[in-house]
Amino acid sequence: MNASEKMLRGKLAAFPRFPLIHLPTPMRKLERLSAELGGPEIWIKRDDLTGLAFGGNKSRKLEYIIPDALAKKADVLVTWGATQSNWAMQAAAAAAKSGLHPVLVLFKSYDLPEEADGNILLDRLLGAEIRLQEAVRGKLVTQEIAVSAAEEVAAEFRSAGKNPYLVSNGGSVPLGGMDRPLGAISYIGAFLEMLDQAESLGFRPDAVVHSTGSGGTQAGLLCGARWASPETRVVGVSVSDPADSFTEIVRNVAEAVQRTLQMETGPRPEDYIVLDEYLTDGYGIVNREVTAVIRRLFRTEGVVLDPVYTAKAFIGMLDLIKKGCFKKTDKIVFFHTGGTPALFPNKHKLIETLD
Repeated sequence: MNASEKMLRGKLAAFPRFPLIHLPTPMRKLERLSAELGGPEIWIKRDDLTGLAFGGNKSRKLEYIIPDALAKKADVLVTWGATQSNWAMQAAAAAAKSGLHPVLVLFKSYDLPEEADGNILLDRLLGAEIRLQEAVRGKLVTQEIAVSAAEEVAAEFRSAGKNPYLVSNGGSVPLGGMDRPLGAISYIGAFLEMLDQAESLGFRPDAVVHSTGSGGTQAGLLCGARWASPETRVVGVSVSDPADSFTEIVRNVAEAVQRTLQMETGPRPEDYIVLDEYLTDGYGIVNREVTAVIRRLFRTEGVVLDPVYTAKAFIGMLDLIKKGCFKKTDKIVFFHTGGTPALFPNKHKLIETLD
C-alpha cells in the first residue's frame, strides 16, 4: 500500500455513513465470455447487488448523502432524474428508510408509457411524491433546467414550513443542500474495495469499464485509481452526453473531490477517458444492439444488464476489445451499476428487437 492510498483510506473512514447496503459487493470472472472472446480476462463487479431496493451504484452514494441530510435537520429529500431513473428510485428508498419524505422531479426523456411500471412502480410503492416534467426525447435535461425545476419544488416545501434537502441527480455535483461531492467520494471506496478483491485473487486490474451518466461514479473511480492504482485505466462509456461536455463534468467533480479530501494531486488530463460512440439512438432508447448484448450476457453468464446504462457500456467494452484496444492478457473489471428495473417498462421494445 503506497502512502497516498493509506492516507486516502484514512480520509474516507472519517465520513459518516448511513447503513443501507451489503458490502463488499461480489466480483467474479466472466468465465464463458472471456473464453469465447479469447482474452482479455473480464471480471464483473456486481454493484447491482448492493441490497437497497433492486440495488445499484446509487446506494453507495446515498450511504454518504443521507447522514448529511440528517445532520442538516432535513425532513424532505428532493432530487430529479428521467422517468425511469434508478437514481431517483434509490434516493426515494434511502429517504424512506431514513425517515425523510421523498420528492422526485422526473423528466420524460424517452417514449415510455406513464403507467406504474419499472422504477415508477417502485417510486409509488415507496410513497414518493412525483412531479412529471416534459423533456426532449433521447436527451437528458440540462442541469440548469433540472435545478430550476427542483428548486421550485423545494421552495414549495420551505413555504409550508418544511426543511427540504435538494440533492443533484447522481448525488455528486455539489449544489442545493449538498455542498460536497459525497456520491463521487463513495466511489473511491468502491474502487478500493474492488482493488482489495482483485489483489486477493492475485491480480491488479489493467482497466475498469463502466457506464457514465452524471459524472460521479467516474470521478470517484478516477480519483481512486489515481491515488491507489495509477496503472489502472478508467474508461467511462457515456449514455447521454457528447464526450467533450461530459469530460468537463467529470473533471469538475473530480476536482471537487480533490479539494474536499485535500489531496495534493488529482487525475491527469490523460486519465479522463469518456467515449460517446455508443450512445446508439440516444439516452434511454432501446434498439437491436442493446437487446442483443443484454441477451448475450444473460445467456452466457446469467447476468442481466439494464437497457439504459450498463448495456451501452458493455457494448462499448466489447467493441474496444474487438478493435484491439486491450491486450489479450489484460484483466478488465466491468462495474455493473444496476438499473435493471428499467427492463420492464421497455419490455415491448425488447421483444420487438429480440430477433
